Amino acid sequence: LWIEREDFMEVPAKGFHRLVPGGEVRLRGAGIARCEDVIKDSDGRIVELRGSLDLDSRPGMPGADRKIKGTIHWVSARHALAAEVRLYDRLFDVPDPDDDTDGKTYRDHLNPNSKRVVQAWLEPSLAGTEPEQRFQFERLGFFVADRRDHSTEHPVFNRIVTLRDSYAKPR
Repeated sequence: LWIEREDFMEVPAKGFHRLVPGGEVRLRGAGIARCEDVIKDSDGRIVELRGSLDLDSRPGMPGADRKIKGTIHWVSARHALAAEVRLYDRLFDVPDPDDDTDGKTYRDHLNPNSKRVVQAWLEPSLAGTEPEQRFQFERLGFFVADRRDHSTEHPVFNRIVTLRDSYAKPR
């Protein structure tokens, strides 16, 4: 199975409640998984996690009520749908790009990361998606199947709204 890279930390930060070496996490709808081994390539990059699933912790089973701090989503590696995902973010890197008090124009405030294109693996149920259908991808935001580029053979989804506002003021 595949999980998001952000759902694993080899050396966890304080308050990280997802998967860590030797740790357990609940896989949404599947049970509790334990990470037992971290496999790295010759450059030291993590390429695989090996572990086990507590079959008694699946939904409806007696062990399902075990207290686990983190729950993550996952997709079946065997059945997942390959897709192009376009992660759009703010066009400008400041809230008010027309504010020229610092001598800069709006062009100086263009966000070079306003569009990132990534390869993603999605639920196979998305294979029959029509262009312009909308979805929420868990913890990532809201997405729409691209009007022109999306097809059954080459699914393309565009993020239209993130779930977190990086410009939100702290309370």
